[in-house]
Amino acid sequence: MKDKEDFAIILDYLPYGYPVAGRMTSIAQDIGEKNLALLELVPRRGITLEVKEKVYIGPDKRDKIYFIAGRLSKEKLTEAAKIQLHEYLEKVVAEQEKKYVDFFNNAQAINTRLHQLELLPGFGKKHTWEVLKAREDKPFASFEDLKERVKNLPDPKKAIEKRLLEELIERQRFYLFVR
Repeated sequence: MKDKEDFAIILDYLPYGYPVAGRMTSIAQDIGEKNLALLELVPRRGITLEVKEKVYIGPDKRDKIYFIAGRLSKEKLTEAAKIQLHEYLEKVVAEQEKKYVDFFNNAQAINTRLHQLELLPGFGKKHTWEVLKAREDKPFASFEDLKERVKNLPDPKKAIEKRLLEELIERQRFYLFVR
């Protein structure tokens, strides 16, 4: 089990709750900073939250969040939250470039017919094979290094971002980064 989230980033704040829910409880849609878990938070009475705001949701006293309502289902994700989620994932991949470049350096076969790299959008058998051959010489140092050494490769940063988004919003058979 992964460790619990301590901080979350607000993706959307609904001061009057969901329009069709019937209850007027304010709710925040957010993403956990560490494990990228989509969560629903209920703010304390009288508190207004801002989009992109970082809030504490750990085990100690929370100043802005009353409680965590639970996981945010993909169906409830608002359009505004989806836009913020996309922007947040771009930021995360850029900030944690080494982690995601290491994925290219260490990705393994899932079974005899499928490789982890093939799960990235735009990566087929040909690209996967080229990445595997190129990493035999030496590990990749950055996304730029990856693009220079493997010709005609789809943008690896964008591929990681798209995969993260897919794993958060759509049901997947295999998960590489989330869960």
